[in-house]
Amino acid sequence: MNPISNIWNHPKTSAAGLLIAIVTIAGVFSQQGITLGAAGSGTVVTLVSALATALLGLLAKDPGASSTAAGSTAKLGAWALIALLLPLPLMGGCSGTTVAQDIVNWTPALQSAVVTVDSSAALLAPQDAPIFTAATIGFDTASNLLVAQAKAYLANPSASTLAQMQAQVVTFQQQVNVALLQAAKITDPASEQHALAAIQAVGTIVSAILALVQSVSSKAAVAQMAAQSTIKLAQVRPYLDGSEAARIVAGHYGEPVDLARVQVAQAERNAAQAGF
Repeated sequence: MNPISNIWNHPKTSAAGLLIAIVTIAGVFSQQGITLGAAGSGTVVTLVSALATALLGLLAKDPGASSTAAGSTAKLGAWALIALLLPLPLMGGCSGTTVAQDIVNWTPALQSAVVTVDSSAALLAPQDAPIFTAATIGFDTASNLLVAQAKAYLANPSASTLAQMQAQVVTFQQQVNVALLQAAKITDPASEQHALAAIQAVGTIVSAILALVQSVSSKAAVAQMAAQSTIKLAQVRPYLDGSEAARIVAGHYGEPVDLARVQVAQAERNAAQAGF
């Protein structure tokens, strides 16, 4: 098919492809440390990617589409949904204080999840409750410390306060991973399912915070964080429920669950590639 004719006959699809290409290239630039200069508190690459994503989202909205065009509009919407995820690795353009504020914004959900963990032991079989309690005993302290450090970073965004946050989020992540492996040893199926669900709710939020901290950390710092993660994501992935993780993320950011599901998957890939 003649490419010029194809562009003329399918302008929306062609425009969507161009915008997706722009966002994808911007992602590659960001990963390579290419910024093309500053733009406000971010970079030119971040700004271009955000604008392309916004235009793609507007392009996907076609309330007057005919039934003939419904299929192509749905496909375009799906591509827009996927493209909305692509700026996620570009969060390195955000300021550390923005990330710290987002961490603080997770506080209610994190504290609620930890409270649920604290009350879950009473719902388990008598022989399984001690295993669960021992595995999750440090969650309260870890969550309070992480939130306090995020608030400290907001008040004083320095390298030292960022380093403390980096160390604590990895420590908490490791506690969650240990707890998941311990909960998997519970013999009663109902108890095991309940225990894993309670721990994962905390783990999902900790993983989101880890992704945020990772986004404002240098490559050397991320490598050091990953080196401290002795229990890797691959070891606990069999015990994770992707749908539940997506629901938690979607609820926090007020976005569609389908988008959150893709974001969670991308965040997991990014963490695995970094060595977590």
